Amino acid sequence: MSTHEPIADRDGSPAPEGVRTPSRSAAVSGAADDDAEARGWRTRDLFALAGACLLILLLVNGFVAQPFAVPSASMENVLRPGDRLVVNKLAYSFGGRVQRGDVVVFDGTGSFLPEDDRPTGLGPDLRRIGASLGLAPSDGSVFVKRVIGVGGDRVTYHVGDQRLTVNGVPLAESDYLFPGDAPSTVGFDIVVPPGELWMMGDHRSDSRDSRDHLGDPGGGFVPTGKVIGRADWVVFPIGHWTGLDRPAGFAAVASAGGSGGHGHQG
Repeated sequence: MSTHEPIADRDGSPAPEGVRTPSRSAAVSGAADDDAEARGWRTRDLFALAGACLLILLLVNGFVAQPFAVPSASMENVLRPGDRLVVNKLAYSFGGRVQRGDVVVFDGTGSFLPEDDRPTGLGPDLRRIGASLGLAPSDGSVFVKRVIGVGGDRVTYHVGDQRLTVNGVPLAESDYLFPGDAPSTVGFDIVVPPGELWMMGDHRSDSRDSRDHLGDPGGGFVPTGKVIGRADWVVFPIGHWTGLDRPAGFAAVASAGGSGGHGHQG
């Protein structure tokens, strides 16, 4: 009789009757399915996060602050073409008033631009969405100018003495007027209707503003309800970062008359 007994296989015990032992290929397949499911959850989470971020961005742009690309040289040297602004859309909410000296972004349709001249269609609509996110220039219907007169103000300019006055007070403009520019090349004497604004660019010789629309149906005035917000900061390019404060020259006019602006109606 042999003294060498065969060694029993430790894993060779039969499985209980009715219980199937999964094969190695089935186990690998199950692990792959788990990985695929995990990747699917991660993808869905990323899409959900991106959607939430986009929604927050749209809400902020719609109600709090909106980026805006300066389209022209009409506000030099304070603002330069291509500068990116942050427009404060809450500045005139909760009883806030548009003030003389504010730099504002506004919809010019109906005042600087006839209503029927606004481009329509998918392309212009997409461009407007891009502009609202600061990713594209405006479609030409949105402007940035400085408020010179508010409802009730009398704004005059006499070419002979080159004096721009608001309610009879000469306006000191050296803080922002483009170097070498006269306050205007055309004379005018207007009274701003209630709820309207008189707008002018800082680069007067390169700005189409309220002066250019004196003969239009709106008389060159911009309704306060068309104001999108106050331009408070230049955030790009980095070398031009700055805050846009109200110039000191308007302080002398503040108590001279006029209604002092109207609450934003938009």
